[in-house]
Amino acid sequence: MTDTAAESERIRPRDRDAILQSLRAGVVPRTGQHLIQVGRANEVTAMVADIDRIADGGSAIRFAIGEYGAGKSFFLNLVRTVALERKLVTVHADLSPDRRLHATGGQARSLYAELMRNLSTRAKPDGAAMPSVVERFVTDSLNTARERDTAPEVVIRERLAVLQELTGGYDFAEVVAAYWRGHDTGNEQLKADAVRWLRGEFATRTDARAALGVRTIIDDASFYDHLKLFARFVRLAGFSGLLVCLDELVNLYKLANTQARNANYEQILRILNDCLQGSAAGLGFVLGGTPDMLLDTRRGMYSYSALQSRLAENTFATAGLVDYSGPVLRLASLTPEDLFVLLGKLRHVYAAGERTAYLVDDAGITAFMTHCQTRVGEAYFRTPRTTIKEFVNLLAVLEQNPGVNWTDLVARVELAPETNPDLEPLEDEPVSASPPAASPKPDPPVVDRPDSDDDLTAFRL
Repeated sequence: MTDTAAESERIRPRDRDAILQSLRAGVVPRTGQHLIQVGRANEVTAMVADIDRIADGGSAIRFAIGEYGAGKSFFLNLVRTVALERKLVTVHADLSPDRRLHATGGQARSLYAELMRNLSTRAKPDGAAMPSVVERFVTDSLNTARERDTAPEVVIRERLAVLQELTGGYDFAEVVAAYWRGHDTGNEQLKADAVRWLRGEFATRTDARAALGVRTIIDDASFYDHLKLFARFVRLAGFSGLLVCLDELVNLYKLANTQARNANYEQILRILNDCLQGSAAGLGFVLGGTPDMLLDTRRGMYSYSALQSRLAENTFATAGLVDYSGPVLRLASLTPEDLFVLLGKLRHVYAAGERTAYLVDDAGITAFMTHCQTRVGEAYFRTPRTTIKEFVNLLAVLEQNPGVNWTDLVARVELAPETNPDLEPLEDEPVSASPPAASPKPDPPVVDRPDSDDDLTAFRL
């Protein structure tokens, strides 16, 4: 191997530590996904085609469906990285009880604000890129005004005129124009207020009117309309489009109130219709969820008949046949061969790209996988989060204890199957009350014992 090739494989300590610390905590690393990506080539290819469609002025929507712990969050982060390389702007957030697609108590505005805080570009992949996006629009407008020998504000108004035909577009254009005035006069407070409005951080119309002279704010009712507006705006600023990544879709499935749950599903239906019909220019969505969240006909998206008909699987894609063109993208499980390659890449990252610093050889990886299979069966590669976490822990012990051999540690690895919290009893489901504590008696009665003579003692409604 030449020195140049060896140098290209070295990994910076900062990137190495960021990846390993995230994996040891069981979360997805924000950077360096390409260093540990394995398998799912067909799914990634399908998403690249969607990204190209968005960059061409079209729209796309995908539901990344996978088992708990199968790597949905990692897949969404990988898609974001690809989108940034294709000059798209990305926003991402996790849904939660306080952040939803539809609400009346500020939860949808909270989701919008979180998305805009995580706004990323290729130059600023870690978020907080809103000022740079607006600044780029202003700079392009100044260059155009200079070429045409026209006042910059005239050019800005002309370019923003296409936004005024959309819902909320007039005030959106006014806020961007206010940013330009702050830029032109050196009024940093006006620029900061404009960025605050664009991020959805104004809670009342009174505050927005006092700061910027506009009569509306981004609220629960206008959440999706402003995403479409912003997708148009980033294209005016010179970017290819906007990709929205929403993870933890299962939090909608967990909503106890049926009306609130259906309202969120209706919002998903609206987004789905717009994207499939091509009426949302330069806008794409990737939503991550579990099979239960999708297929449950009582609480999942299939409980909403309009969504069920649109998200139904291709009946011809059976018996080993696949279809990656539909809105639902089933994330295939990693094979044992994929997991072997993945553990090898983790070993490489841990050694900072130095092959001579490997702590475990191929035989050690094989022994580790064999041990994991005996502990939890095939789940060790179908939901690999725990397996990856334990392997990194193993490497950490080997690094800090030079006299220890991997053969002495593999048998000590404790592994348990991933449990899906989505399958736990939900809030509005009746749960049998715990039996009261028995008073001190010589022989208290036995309750809920499986081997009791009375079959109804273990009965649960």
